[in-house]
Amino acid sequence: MGVAELLVPGAARERIAASSDMHRTDDARVLGTLWWYSLSSVLLAPTVESLVVTGTALDPGAVTVYIHPDGRLLAARSDAVSPDPGRALAAVIGSFARLLADLLDTSERPFWAIASDSLANRVLWAGGTGETAVALARGVGASLPVPRFVSVRGHAVVRRSSCCLLYLAGSAKCTSCPRQEPAERERRLRAAFGG
Repeated sequence: MGVAELLVPGAARERIAASSDMHRTDDARVLGTLWWYSLSSVLLAPTVESLVVTGTALDPGAVTVYIHPDGRLLAARSDAVSPDPGRALAAVIGSFARLLADLLDTSERPFWAIASDSLANRVLWAGGTGETAVALARGVGASLPVPRFVSVRGHAVVRRSSCCLLYLAGSAKCTSCPRQEPAERERRLRAAFGG
């Protein structure tokens, strides 16, 4: 499914609502945030990873997302190169942030923060550095929070600025969730990286 199809408001509302069984909640704000948390990671992957690995960025506006029949977002590919990945990412992220803010009657800011964390994680997963993520985020513009990182047992880890709200659907908070005491987050991250 292409970016333009994903941005159709009625269809997006239906996809978000359809995830209520998977997440065991009917709270539209929680479902929409979880949907964007998953989508942003998959959607940004072709652009970010191609830039880190090859030095040439694929166009986020030309991304096709592969969706499982149960609604899970599986993978993505892009069919074009972007001459200005910062501007292209700003346009795509901004379109989704506006869509979700309108659908969920909330601010755009949480969706930009989620995109920042997704971008930073994709950079690290592709073998890039925190400096690469910061430079790419600055190229997107002021709406995208600049990623932050911590070192855990010698590994760079994104110090998240966003929350997926999964804990409001009855699950435990994520290991790196910013909505926990810093000492607890550090303890959990250290455990995740081997003690």
